[in-house]
Amino acid sequence: MLKPLTHEFFMEQALKEAQKAFDQDEVPIGAVITVNDMVIARAHNYTEHLNDVTAHAEMQAFTAASNYLGGKYLDECTLYVTVEPCVMCAGASYWAQIGRIVYGAKDEKKGYSLIHDPLLHPKTKVIPGIMEKECGALMREFFRRKRR
Repeated sequence: MLKPLTHEFFMEQALKEAQKAFDQDEVPIGAVITVNDMVIARAHNYTEHLNDVTAHAEMQAFTAASNYLGGKYLDECTLYVTVEPCVMCAGASYWAQIGRIVYGAKDEKKGYSLIHDPLLHPKTKVIPGIMEKECGALMREFFRRKRR
């Protein structure tokens, strides 16, 4: 039986990407971008492998989605990301005019919501806390292992 296409379904896809990052010793953040309930981009953090501080999951996903659609604006798209976007990724989402951001765990240290000025496009809708426990657990485990 097919799973219904819910926020949880797509967040599970983003979590699979985060697990790939975890397995590659990257900070385990994963992202997928959908349009009309179809995944058009999948990505995970790749900053260590590329030696590039901008190679966040969201940035990789924005590029892939723009290439897929043949345009830079993602206003009909939804970004599913396992952790709240940072300021850089929020800024990129502004320029891409992403239609919706759905994220799992809040980022208490570097999340965009720490900045009081609006960073997202005015039309972007945000849905926080989808599978928050699962998304947060992967991050906690990654950093627990790093501290050993």
